[in-house]
Amino acid sequence: MTAQSVVPPVFFEVSVVAFDLDGTLVDTLPDLHAATNLTLHDMGYEAVSSRTVRQYIGQGIEYLLKELFTELNISHTAINFDEVARQFRIHYAQHVCDQSALFPGIANALEGLKSSGIGLACLTNKSELFTQPILKKLEIWDYFQEVVCGDTFAKRKPDPLPLIELAARFDVGPSRVLMVGDSKTDTACARNAGAPVVCVPYGYRSGMALTELDCDLILNDANDLLRLVRKA
Repeated sequence: MTAQSVVPPVFFEVSVVAFDLDGTLVDTLPDLHAATNLTLHDMGYEAVSSRTVRQYIGQGIEYLLKELFTELNISHTAINFDEVARQFRIHYAQHVCDQSALFPGIANALEGLKSSGIGLACLTNKSELFTQPILKKLEIWDYFQEVVCGDTFAKRKPDPLPLIELAARFDVGPSRVLMVGDSKTDTACARNAGAPVVCVPYGYRSGMALTELDCDLILNDANDLLRLVRKA
């Protein structure tokens, strides 16, 4: 389905709203960028721009590093990739929420949805090690009844398993879970699971144009959810 702008009256009758983390709830790019450049410095390479790092956010640290190294023509066989990934995690853990911040409208949207009785979840490919401190430091952890991370199950987005298992935790079918994301990883997960999905107009998108995302609607901002979501 081609993404559309929000045109009332369009409503999603769901029991749960599941938010992606990076690029949807939180602008994590500044701290991921910092960890990337600290890692490159350890390896003896020059720093890269935040725009370069932005392209590879959303599918885990290994994906980010592998794609970045490919772009920089750094041979994977010439380095100890596991050691480099370990070093990245050390840097990121030290700076995981130094500059990361909620996107505009997120706090109000979460409060409004919670007040309406909608179940709330965070469904991210980020590992639990980093997800929990970010959500807690930004004071939104308590909004979520469930937090599913990239290492919670054997598979992660875009595979449908995390969303299907998340729905089961709420004792509903996937069609009753609205996925809110910013990238193809989120939309593919929702489509594969048979769940509705909307996208925020900001985020990272792995270099894709906003109009290329296969979502039901593109939000103007997170507060659109307060009028678009009805409790099933």
